[in-house]
Amino acid sequence: MKTVWLTGLFFLAALAFISPQAHSQSKPVSVDIKNSEGQSIGIATLTPAAQGVKIKLDIKDLPPGEHSIHIHQVGKCDRPDFKSAGPHFGGATADHQHGAAPPGDIPNFSLIVATDHTAHVSVVAPNVTLGTGDNSVFSNGGTSIVIHAVTDTSSASAPARIACGVIAKPE
Repeated sequence: MKTVWLTGLFFLAALAFISPQAHSQSKPVSVDIKNSEGQSIGIATLTPAAQGVKIKLDIKDLPPGEHSIHIHQVGKCDRPDFKSAGPHFGGATADHQHGAAPPGDIPNFSLIVATDHTAHVSVVAPNVTLGTGDNSVFSNGGTSIVIHAVTDTSSASAPARIACGVIAKPE
């Protein structure tokens, strides 16, 4: 009986040690989103989701209407055009086929900014993680969230980038 009690006590001590480390990996990641003038226009809060990464957006001072939002390859947001963020994040996955949408795309989602210039919405980016590996938003030193002026992707050129925030691994 004493052995069982000691084993149970050891197990509880081990859980107490391991639990804070596991919990720290699920802390939210805040991303300050700035416009082309360098002004903060909101926060994106990233948390793990069952099928990807949940992105909660609290945005202000953007033009009303429909905008596209993507995760981009590079963790840089040089103003005024944010081209430094590179193309859409395209982490390699075993099932990512040529011609398919890259992991940085957020399918079936448009950021709708109200007439008061705000948006408060959550969406799940299904093909990325907050962990490690090729599809982690922290791979290659970080990625970025880019908001585009419009959602129209029918033209040969991508819509203008009007806001950007760097996704960096918390320290």
